[in-house]
Amino acid sequence: MADIDNLLSPEELDALTAGLEDGSIEADTGLNSEINAMRHDLTNEDSSLGVNIGAVDMINERFIRQFRLGLLEVLRTTPKVSMADVKIVKFGEYLKDLSAPLAVNTIRLNPLRGYSMAVIEPSIVFAALDNFFGGFGRGFDKLPPGRLFTPTESSIIKIMLDVLFGSLKEAWAPILPINCEHVSSEINPQFAQIADENDLVIVSRFVADLGRDVSGTIDLVYPYNALKPIRDLLRSRVQTGDGDDVSDKEWSAELQSAAVDAELEVTVELAQIETTLSKFEALSEGDIVYFSKGEHARLYVNSVPVFDADVGANGSQMAARIIKPLTPIK
Repeated sequence: MADIDNLLSPEELDALTAGLEDGSIEADTGLNSEINAMRHDLTNEDSSLGVNIGAVDMINERFIRQFRLGLLEVLRTTPKVSMADVKIVKFGEYLKDLSAPLAVNTIRLNPLRGYSMAVIEPSIVFAALDNFFGGFGRGFDKLPPGRLFTPTESSIIKIMLDVLFGSLKEAWAPILPINCEHVSSEINPQFAQIADENDLVIVSRFVADLGRDVSGTIDLVYPYNALKPIRDLLRSRVQTGDGDDVSDKEWSAELQSAAVDAELEVTVELAQIETTLSKFEALSEGDIVYFSKGEHARLYVNSVPVFDADVGANGSQMAARIIKPLTPIK
């Protein structure tokens, strides 16, 4: 039992508290206050300890160029791919923002540490599937609840991953040669544990448009610890700007070469008719629809008006003769 005589009285406790507050009594916190500490923000580009986001942006720019070209060659359509954002977040927070089902692919990027992840929204898969079989990128926005990807859809995902792997390899080449390997696929991101929920990851989000009014996102997720060992290499490449001018010229030449064989849908519109729903529903086989023909017909390429034209015949074939372009063609 403690000796009551050794306890401080209320008056003594008040005096001790007042002395600590006004500084007349020194307190030993156990901390060495003479050490100068330096603050580091790991998400800051200028931090000597952090991964340079500017380098990741450069990699992403090269990836977009190669990915567009790869999709053009495979799907025979002109895709639109753009950068949405790059951010460093905790893996658990990133997973909370995702809604299953998705095409979640665990991948390895040797020699980088650990596993990375490529997440493709179902709308991209369905649009790519429609394009692959000659359509115009139509599809569903989401995978119906409870349904897995069919074998055909899974094959399209594999084709897209092959394009993605080739694009990543080219994008990383000026910095570090990498080899891409597919490890596993899931539809629930919670099952793709490439990091602990409190570990940091670097998320690059891309927006892809492969069809008519169909767009979706593709995420590339790197564990922060995978890029941290090469942070000095990433920083040096940003400072020197290695590979940009050469890759721009090569990409432009390759895109022009691939675009020559891209398939286009050309349609000729004679006129437009306005009617009511009731009249439209009343139409049947053999009915005659009257319309006023304009001075010229309009020629569309992939739903974009390009020329005014006259419609006629050339031998036994129907034909359209181009009269003038609607916009200057360079």
